[in-house]
Amino acid sequence: MISQIRGTLIEKAPTEIIVDCHGVGYGLSISMHTYSALPDIDQAVRLYTVLVPRETEIQLYGFIDKPERETFFMLTAISGIGPKTALGILSSVTIQELQQAIMNGDVRFLNQLHGVGKKMAERLLVELRDKIHSIAGITAEGIDIDSTLPTSSLQQDAIAALIALGYQKAAAEKSVKHVMSSMTESPTVDIIIKLALRELRSS
Repeated sequence: MISQIRGTLIEKAPTEIIVDCHGVGYGLSISMHTYSALPDIDQAVRLYTVLVPRETEIQLYGFIDKPERETFFMLTAISGIGPKTALGILSSVTIQELQQAIMNGDVRFLNQLHGVGKKMAERLLVELRDKIHSIAGITAEGIDIDSTLPTSSLQQDAIAALIALGYQKAAAEKSVKHVMSSMTESPTVDIIIKLALRELRSS
């Protein structure tokens, strides 16, 4: 099992990155939470990882912190939730919000997450109610992720992430622009994605 990878970030996109480790480029699938915390290209990076074997390939998933990886493990242990859906959930909501929703039994909130229907929301409550509070490293304030990207880059990255999650380009652009126009504080990519996903799910 590959538990972590440390190297130089040579390519990054909202859902995928490549890390150079001693001349070998490792491709990793990531969430928006991790993407927002990444350094600039050609900078050193360390990610906690999960290796998922499939019939035709082996996929590596990367996480910026242990709480996110632990939540990924919990989600993929639930029947009906694969790695792609788990990353979609982690891109739609903070771990703190997910934790709070499950502890409060908030089915409506969970049903708004990417890839989660009503039955899956109810299953999340049942499966994680006694586990979610045990995730280490979570504080009431959460994990502060700052972004120094210009607004145009934030918008483009957010739209690209929504398209990668399966939404049409026109719908993604409309949702992102609406979210950004209504924000009064400096936005970050992960916040834009989360709000846009909620808007798309409720429309």
